[in-house]
Amino acid sequence: MLRTVIAKEVSKSKARRGAEPVPRSDASSDRDDSRKWFQSLEYVLEYILKNQSPEQAAFFLDELTDRLRDSGIAVPPPTVTPYLNTIPVEKEPSYPGDWKIETRIKSLIRWNAMAMVVNANRKHNGLGGHISTFASLATLYEVGFNHFFRGPADGRPADMIYFQGHAAPGNYARAYLEGRLTEQHLQNFRQDLAKGGGLSSYPHPYLMPEFWQFPTVSMGLGPLLSIYQARFNRYLQARKFVTWKEEPRVWCFVGDGESDEPETLGQLALAVREELDNLIWVVNCNLQRLDGPVRGNGKIIQELEGVFRGAGWNVIKVIWGSDWDELLARDNTGLLLKRMEETVDGEYQKYSVEPGSYIRRHFFGKYPQLLELVNHLTDDQLHKMYRGGHDSRKVYAAYKAAAEHKGQPTVILAKTIKGYGLGEAGEGRNITHQQKKLNEKELREFRARFNIQMSDEVIVEIPFYRPQEDRV
Repeated sequence: MLRTVIAKEVSKSKARRGAEPVPRSDASSDRDDSRKWFQSLEYVLEYILKNQSPEQAAFFLDELTDRLRDSGIAVPPPTVTPYLNTIPVEKEPSYPGDWKIETRIKSLIRWNAMAMVVNANRKHNGLGGHISTFASLATLYEVGFNHFFRGPADGRPADMIYFQGHAAPGNYARAYLEGRLTEQHLQNFRQDLAKGGGLSSYPHPYLMPEFWQFPTVSMGLGPLLSIYQARFNRYLQARKFVTWKEEPRVWCFVGDGESDEPETLGQLALAVREELDNLIWVVNCNLQRLDGPVRGNGKIIQELEGVFRGAGWNVIKVIWGSDWDELLARDNTGLLLKRMEETVDGEYQKYSVEPGSYIRRHFFGKYPQLLELVNHLTDDQLHKMYRGGHDSRKVYAAYKAAAEHKGQPTVILAKTIKGYGLGEAGEGRNITHQQKKLNEKELREFRARFNIQMSDEVIVEIPFYRPQEDRV
């Protein structure tokens, strides 16, 4: 439609000035042509602003900028893009794995990670640990483990991964499912010197040299050191100290609250200057820090996008899950995007803890046209609509694009919910970062949410669960 409008307005402009221009000097001709083209664009914008919405005007400018870039004109990129997924639906690759089996395995890991922390604190009140961080990024980890993290093979060293420190229970739970750790290890979480072997609170290569590669917690040191590691890998190759057939990737998982640590963002320019396309950051944007929202009255994803794009990074946003695709496709007015843009993180956190009726009334209900857009959805369906970081297909598309990108480091900004799956016990709530205990009702809800095969009699003991080798 926009191209049709442009064509009509350009034709009108030509008609006003005549089809055949009068010969003039080159400089004068260039100035006049430029002025007339600007006038044509102004007519188009005036038409859109009068007859359409400001969002469509912004869309037109984005389209025009893309066309200029496609033509080889060096137009500076914007530092902040619309509050949408960077990769459009039509460009998403097919998901290569068995999605149902992967989801089942992920659910078992979720259960064991939760059981580890809750059991430890039942035995030793106040021992500590974190349930909610791993709950928010389980999908971000599992898509990486199943499809992207590479071990050593054929002259290529293993990828180097800086895991998010507070999510350590998830790493231990996965290792238990794989048979690398025993139940005794899980019982000794946060008890380093316990008989039979203990597990360190966070990634700790000194205490667990066979398990962890790098020390990380939410202090900004992991992100900073990942940049230095990626640069050092390039140095080793340039000096011919190593002869890798294929370079290892350096992955770093960062919390959005951790981005406020000065060390986290302190060397972004170095990664760009050295063209470290062997480096991929994944920022787990669960919008929640110790005791409240990371940016209650703003948008941490948009803020970080501006910082990274301004520094020269390749930025991929994973904000909305597949459930939103159909609504966005039907949003012909741009009103849904407008509502997404004007809603701040504090409100999004509120929506994550309220029922679908609240979301219908307060998010979609602000504009009558948006209510019509979701008339076919039940309140339960509205409440369960995914955020992008919990959607394996969206995460896979982002990781694949990041792994294939050349010439720049890449950051993936993935929107999640802190404590995802904990329900009323802590999903998206201010207390969720410190959540360490669940009552029987909350355990049953967790079991139902992730289809854990466990009876009511057994569940109160919160046992660890590992299926037989021939079944999941």
